[in-house]
Amino acid sequence: MDFDLKDKVALITGASKGIGEAIALLYAARGAKVVINSRKQEELDKVITDIKSKGGDALGIAANTGDAAGLKAIITGTIEKYGSIDILVNNAAANPAFGPVVQTEDWAYDKIMNVNVKAPFELSKLVYPYMKQRGGGSVINMSSIAGDTPDPGLGMYSVSKAALNMLTRVMAKEWAPDNIRVNAISPGLIKTKFSQALWQDENVLKKFMKAVPMGRMGTVEEIAALALFLASDSSSYCTGGIFFADGGTTI
Repeated sequence: MDFDLKDKVALITGASKGIGEAIALLYAARGAKVVINSRKQEELDKVITDIKSKGGDALGIAANTGDAAGLKAIITGTIEKYGSIDILVNNAAANPAFGPVVQTEDWAYDKIMNVNVKAPFELSKLVYPYMKQRGGGSVINMSSIAGDTPDPGLGMYSVSKAALNMLTRVMAKEWAPDNIRVNAISPGLIKTKFSQALWQDENVLKKFMKAVPMGRMGTVEEIAALALFLASDSSSYCTGGIFFADGGTTI
């Protein structure tokens, strides 16, 4: 099977660190022209320098995925540089509040839903006509096992990821005639800065590990490998799937 992304244009949000950065590095290594996004240009520049030092082609666009102007800026910059988009990875996420739903304030709810659901919804719509014009494409939504089984303290985050899973299936069904595949990845506990609150405390980590048959956290490289499969022609018959990478946690 072919995992080559040569001449493909890939847009990845939330790609200055963690899973997004790992995906960007792997895509570039496989020949893709990579556009990465986060809120801070200086953080993006570090990743761009890394990619280019290895012979890759990349562009960084600083913008907030939580507002419409930011999303349009990402698309405009990508099209101006590369002319089209073949792969979209909706990886940016937010979880500013940890605690029960009853304690979740309006501002936290709005941020979680705007970044985790509305942004992938709006950005995918903006990308759709370019993929359709190209004769197809791949949209990958970064979900979470929290969208399948709620964890204590992650109430609204779980709700947002469950909504993202359904959005994935809806878009997959509607866009299949245009050869645009839409899938989601649901990672378990991956060692990133985003999940630091769950693994930096040894007692909390031990509690989580009891639910993981493989007995360890995942790595960003393992998630990137799955994202490569879903972006490549090797997954050409996969759409509407929610792919779990969680060490068996949801078994």
